[in-house]
Amino acid sequence: MNMKVFKFGGASVKDAKGVKNLITVIETTGENNLVVIVSAMGKMTNALEKVVACYFSNLEEINAEIATVYDYHFTIISELFENNSHPIFKKLLKLINELQIFVESNKSQNHAFVYDQVVSFGELISTTIISEYLSEKGLKNTFLDVRNCIKTNTNYRDALVDWELTQTNMLAKVSKTGITITQGFIASESSHNFTTTLGREGSDYTAAIFAYCLNVQNVTIWKDVPGVLNADPRHFLKTQLLHHISYREAIELAFYGATVIHPKTLQPLQRKEISLFVKPFYQPTEAGTCVGKGVTLDPLVSCFILKKNQVLISLSSLDFSFMMEDNISDVFKLLHQFKMKVNLIQNSAISFSVCVDNKYDKLDLLVSKLRETVRVTWNENVTLYTVRHSNTLEINNLLKGKEMLLKQESRETVQLVVKE
Repeated sequence: MNMKVFKFGGASVKDAKGVKNLITVIETTGENNLVVIVSAMGKMTNALEKVVACYFSNLEEINAEIATVYDYHFTIISELFENNSHPIFKKLLKLINELQIFVESNKSQNHAFVYDQVVSFGELISTTIISEYLSEKGLKNTFLDVRNCIKTNTNYRDALVDWELTQTNMLAKVSKTGITITQGFIASESSHNFTTTLGREGSDYTAAIFAYCLNVQNVTIWKDVPGVLNADPRHFLKTQLLHHISYREAIELAFYGATVIHPKTLQPLQRKEISLFVKPFYQPTEAGTCVGKGVTLDPLVSCFILKKNQVLISLSSLDFSFMMEDNISDVFKLLHQFKMKVNLIQNSAISFSVCVDNKYDKLDLLVSKLRETVRVTWNENVTLYTVRHSNTLEINNLLKGKEMLLKQESRETVQLVVKE
């Protein structure tokens, strides 16, 4: 299909300047047949998470949190629309009222369900504003509620896509020509049409779903970076722009924790060989990074991925016997039970080590359970470095001033767990 998908993240449209630049990007690229996917503006997902928190533990403050959501968007539309009687002002108020009605009338104590119903208003409001502003500036567009297209199961906060039904819906509902404005991150479950979400940072995944189902030419993710860099500039002084990355290499980088591209985004694109571009939002004519077929990495440089605040857990049997499959199987069941995201595994005959994210603060519970059957030691607040295509000098420089707790090396990847 002669269409393309553009995705704009919350950082790009965090204010009126960003919304105006979104139009500049569309006009500069000269694309006429587009699906434009937009995230919630700025840190609005975080603001709506506070509404969820108040729903469960502090109802007295919930109206103040909702007012914060309203005020933030009202400031933006006041800058965008000179006429304060423009319909967008009533549309914003209508969406805020719908949010208010939900928190007042809903009785569910299912946190994940409530989360999805509340947080989705960020995307609904941002796309309503952007659709109206494009129309105001003469860019005809169609507003599409993505929940009428992307259908999922009821696994709230991390829903699984019903690909067959979703594709049927998209082919029927998405215009083949012109500009369509729709939401990232959100969807709806098939049986009762309650809102679901696709996991945090799921807007990139939404772009891939549209691309796959509509067989588009390519996808462009517009970000506040030049493209995909070989390291996070917040943690590394010298970084390089990667001009081209193969699907496989990009999936490897995402697997190890590179945050520029959402891990789930790449797989549907690879299946249909749809190219993904990551480009700078304020320099739309720059080439950015292309993820697709061809050379593994251009330029071929080392890529550094850093994960802070990790926990290194080391296990051994109480009687120093071998750590066999049944022991390790029990360990993984517990890691799953206590929601520990495993980022590294290393085992020997009598020991087994994992480096995990203690995101849900359940380390004490996990350790207590493990101690029933195995010997446990652990280090908190460690850093995990993953380096692709490294050389010895770079690894030595990386380790300067740090205590190395664990090293694991394969043909193309070195992982280091260190104490800073």
